[in-house]
Parts: sequence; structure tokens; C-alpha cells
Amino acid sequence: MPHFRIAEAARLLGVSDDTVRRWVDAGTLPSHTDASHRKVVDGAALAAFAREHATAAPDPSDVGRSARNRLVGLVTEVITDRVMAQVEMQCGPHRVVSLMSSEAVRELALEPGVLAVAVIKSTNVVVETPGGPS
Repeated sequence: MPHFRIAEAARLLGVSDDTVRRWVDAGTLPSHTDASHRKVVDGAALAAFAREHATAAPDPSDVGRSARNRLVGLVTEVITDRVMAQVEMQCGPHRVVSLMSSEAVRELALEPGVLAVAVIKSTNVVVETPGGPS
């Protein structure tokens, strides 16, 4: 099972090293000492902690869609041409990019700073690990 140093865990959770240290010191996030006498967090424990403590911004759209993956965020960039547009959003620690018609961008009044909801529906998700297959 992989182990993550405090700084690595902090990056993965989107918080500061000090926050992870406080969680470890409080016993909220279990840790142990590795062979080099550094505090590390077990990968499975970190994944469980991330899932239990995940928070999403409240969805202001009041749109009752069936999609399970809804990410609330701010539009950070809009690039348009005559027909198509690329809209980038920052949804918490996630950067989401959507391709849509320029007409849709105009109708939704999308521009940097606008609060929006990215609704993600996909039939195919590719998952890779660092370094490729083992």
C-alpha cells in the first residue's frame, strides 16, 4: 500500500501542510512513522479521509438534473470563434474545460467571474497511474 508524506497528503487534499499536521495530531487522520522517521499517511486511510471530508460548494442553479457529477465553480476563461467556444472553470481544486457552441456561451452569459455549474456525464472514463502500468 502506498504511503504519503504530510506535504503530499496536503497537496492531494487541497489544504496546507499545517492543516494535515493538525488532523494527524488530533487523531482525525491516522499516521505512522516510516523507516526514515517521517510521519506518513497510509494511502487507503488518506483516500477514505478524502471521501469522508469532501465538500462541494452548494449548487445555486436549482436545476434538478439526473447527473451525479455536478461541480460548482467560477468561469475563468472563455475563448470563442464564430461557431464553437472553450469555457474553463475552476471548481474547487479541479479545472474543468467544456467545449460548446458560441451561441450557448452568449445565451448563458458566460464570462470570467460568473458562477456556474459543470454537469458532467460520461460513458467512458480512463484512469491511469503515475508511471504507467506495473
